[in-house]
Amino acid sequence: MGIDSNRSVTLEPVVVGTGPVSPADVVRVAREGAAVRLAEEALAAMGESRERIEALAADPRPVYGVSTGFGALAVRHIPQESRKQLQRSLIRSHAAGSGAEVEREVVRALMLLRLSTLATGRTGVRPVVAETYAALLSAGITPVVHEYGSLGCSGDLAPLAHVALAVIGEGTVRDASRTAMPAAQALAAAGIAPVELAEKEGLALINGTDGMLGMLLLACHDLRALLRLADVTAAMSVEGLLGTDKVFAADLQALRPQPGQAVAAANMTRLLADSAIVASHATPDCTVVQDAYSLRCAPQVAGGARDTLAHAERVAGYELASAVDNPVVTLDGRVESNGNFHGAPVAYVLDFLAIVVADVASISERRTDRFLDKARNHGLPPFLADDPGVDSGHMIAQYTQAALVSELKRLAAPASVDSIPSSAMQEDHVSMGWSAARKLRRAIDGLTRVLAIEALTAARALDLRAPLTPSPATAAVRDALRTLVPGPGPDRHLAPEIEAAVNLAASGALLEAAESVVGPLD
Repeated sequence: MGIDSNRSVTLEPVVVGTGPVSPADVVRVAREGAAVRLAEEALAAMGESRERIEALAADPRPVYGVSTGFGALAVRHIPQESRKQLQRSLIRSHAAGSGAEVEREVVRALMLLRLSTLATGRTGVRPVVAETYAALLSAGITPVVHEYGSLGCSGDLAPLAHVALAVIGEGTVRDASRTAMPAAQALAAAGIAPVELAEKEGLALINGTDGMLGMLLLACHDLRALLRLADVTAAMSVEGLLGTDKVFAADLQALRPQPGQAVAAANMTRLLADSAIVASHATPDCTVVQDAYSLRCAPQVAGGARDTLAHAERVAGYELASAVDNPVVTLDGRVESNGNFHGAPVAYVLDFLAIVVADVASISERRTDRFLDKARNHGLPPFLADDPGVDSGHMIAQYTQAALVSELKRLAAPASVDSIPSSAMQEDHVSMGWSAARKLRRAIDGLTRVLAIEALTAARALDLRAPLTPSPATAAVRDALRTLVPGPGPDRHLAPEIEAAVNLAASGALLEAAESVVGPLD
């Protein structure tokens, strides 16, 4: 559930050279509105490879992507006088998306990533094409891209074509104030000349995995923070349910050296330090032998999610370092067809992340449910209600969690196992990576909401444990919630309180509250 900033462009620009941009660069441009400029090395590399494309364009022999049609129409040699029209036709016909507008941050991310590939000099476009992409990003002009249309092979054709349509001065965009208008009008107002595309350039603008990669990078950024928040909410629940922190000891984790598990357990140990609630039942006469799995195994689940995220980040790093196009200009000047546009590697990890998001949410919901059951909550009132029977307390907050978790389980069904042939069977196996990315974005939002409800419920339980006091870290999270949500009492309109908690979770305020006490969590 990323934050799409409305700030004006005042940050240091992101410099795009022949090497990869960083994940942090993508977040800065996509969400913070950072401007973009091209490095001199990139301009030189593009100029050099363009000379090779122009030489091939003058050759009477057909070269795919330079002097032929595309896809199943690649058998036709296109005469020089028709090639500019070919480029326009390619972009217009491929800008065939449908459905709701894609979020501004996603479009800006895919624009930056396509620009980064152009800047490698491996696509054969003129420098002016890349400079126009940089100008649109810096001016805050965002082409309107639609949710449906990409099969993830050959890359994200339709979404990228809608962006390219704006570059040639057609289609619809939103300006820096988010006002929709014709692209020609927005470009003119910003002093940007539309590009008349030459040989190879139309194909180079649409043959990439930039949409799915951009969404993967934004999801990885969000999920890394959410997994730390999951440790926070799990610690609050362990505390509120009179669980023990002994199971998180480092020597126990070392018996199973899964790296993410050790990190999550160490975080929970730090978060629960100096808890009077935990200390109150850490006595020889405590009758509880073992905590439920949802408490005891929290580090195993959150840790496995971390390890999966680390794998996804490695794949994203490989893709950032890639020059995805077809055909491509090799370092020794050859122009070669290839299959690097296929989105399978990115699609797989997008699906993997949707699975772990669903499971982290599922274990969170189980902890929340324990708070509400008098038989399992160790002395708290039923449903944490002020006057059970008259009041329902957090009964229906758990229903909301359950509905979200059920939706997340459906979103965890992989998109990448599907394939629908296209282009007269020329493109007979596709990745569905864009679809995997779209559902992961919805899943990230769902996990944010589930964790927020767990935090809200656990905070109420901690208050109900008074006069025993929570740890300083969990108390800080409870206090952050209390700035917007009152403590226990008779039933109130619950939806606004849930939404307030969601906003605190999404903004990072709950995590920051915990870290203000224990320092940065891993």
